[in-house]
Amino acid sequence: MTLHELLHNLAEVEIHGDTSAEIVSLTCDSRTVQPGTLFFALRGTTADGHAFIEKAVAAGAAAVVLEDKNCAPAGIPWIAVADSRAAMGRMAARFNGNPTANRPLIGITGTNGKTTTTYLIEAILAEAGIPAAVLGTISYRFGTTVIEASHTTPESTELQSAFRQLAQAGAQAFVMEVSSHALEQKRVDGCHFDVGIFSNLTRDHLDYHLTMESYLQAKQRLFSELLRPSAEKPLRRAAVNMDDPYGAAIAECCSCPVISYGMAGICDVRPVDVVSSVNGISGKMMTPKGEFLFSSKLLGRFNLSNILAAVSAGIGLDLPLEAIKRGIQNHATVPGRMERVENKRGITCLVDYAHTGDALENVLSTLKEIATARIITVFGCGGDRDNGKRPIMGRIAAGLSDLAVVTSDNPRTEEPLVILEQIKAGITPLGIREYSLAELSGGFGEKGFVMQENRREAIRTALRLAKAGDIVLLAGKGHEDYQIIGTVKQHFDDREEAAAALAEKTG
Repeated sequence: MTLHELLHNLAEVEIHGDTSAEIVSLTCDSRTVQPGTLFFALRGTTADGHAFIEKAVAAGAAAVVLEDKNCAPAGIPWIAVADSRAAMGRMAARFNGNPTANRPLIGITGTNGKTTTTYLIEAILAEAGIPAAVLGTISYRFGTTVIEASHTTPESTELQSAFRQLAQAGAQAFVMEVSSHALEQKRVDGCHFDVGIFSNLTRDHLDYHLTMESYLQAKQRLFSELLRPSAEKPLRRAAVNMDDPYGAAIAECCSCPVISYGMAGICDVRPVDVVSSVNGISGKMMTPKGEFLFSSKLLGRFNLSNILAAVSAGIGLDLPLEAIKRGIQNHATVPGRMERVENKRGITCLVDYAHTGDALENVLSTLKEIATARIITVFGCGGDRDNGKRPIMGRIAAGLSDLAVVTSDNPRTEEPLVILEQIKAGITPLGIREYSLAELSGGFGEKGFVMQENRREAIRTALRLAKAGDIVLLAGKGHEDYQIIGTVKQHFDDREEAAAALAEKTG
């Protein structure tokens, strides 16, 4: 594609030089520039791409998109724009054939529930005869095509290339998680959304956003800007969780019609006559298109909210109610989301990604509703991340468990014991017993907690103490198969560790 073709319909640009040059690739990373590359100089949080223009030119860049005209290169075309990130998103979409312009695209944003909701929507679309690709925390996938996920939402050049590959593999729709970072950094500019879903907003990523107001504003971009009706997609919809305190603010900023969902009677999509048990959730679903009986193998109120979100997406896409019903009913387990580790000891061992206070509270509250014996929780908090949530998670884990085992979870460059002490600060006011590992050698009777830095040993401790009928929750890592200690990523999978510990006990 020529530079001239890429610039078509791009507003507020200042073009210098010949635009007939053939462009073979797009990048914002000077290290990946090759002859014929269009290089985007982006201003980042730690580096400014304008400082790498000279390096990009030396590597063979065909042209440069920049904001600061004082950094304009000599000898090759350059384009000055007001916002390089926004320009990159739109140009990346055009370079890859605008793959989301003629296929349904559903975007889900929120602190918790995004991954489960994408799986549910994928199942609904499948029942409607629309094979969909899913782009999220775990991977970007369709059938046998799997593209490793570098971020929940990658840079626009990578994202649009993934859309193109998945479309070529046969995907007729896309369901994607949309992170707050991606919205603020305009990585999804150039995406043509049909439905945007707001799940919830709780404390997370404040190391980046600093305040909840800033975090909210990042989320609102999806609804106020990217769901604005367009020539390609004039009938867009927003699905908003009105049970969440921030739902009203999201609904108010929407630039398209809103489908409200929640447990309250005023919502467009809501459940009635709900029955929740260890076997799942069932009830009647009320929607603007009619009502139907539903059942799901998922557990708990927070998963009911995810089901409501998925149903709302189906309504927004005008899918048949029967397809929506079958999709919810036939949905399979999501990796690392309340995922069972099978065993012969009668223990319910669950691995879950819950790594925020709200997510952990949702999971543990659900487990308390269905528990017939004790709950043992293994959890930690990541290093080099928001340390304000550490005491919060400590209070929640210890308060809702019979025994909390406080351990490491990607300590990164922080001292693990310092993280554990910050978690403990939230537990101490509860006045519950702190056990030593030696005291637990004979089991435990009284509610309490124990500190064990080594995560492998913490999992073994929890499963050694568990009896038939107990629930053991391994929280925080979910589908992740690594631990980051210092700057080194080491293989570590809670599911593998639990399976090994359970086999060891029975062996």
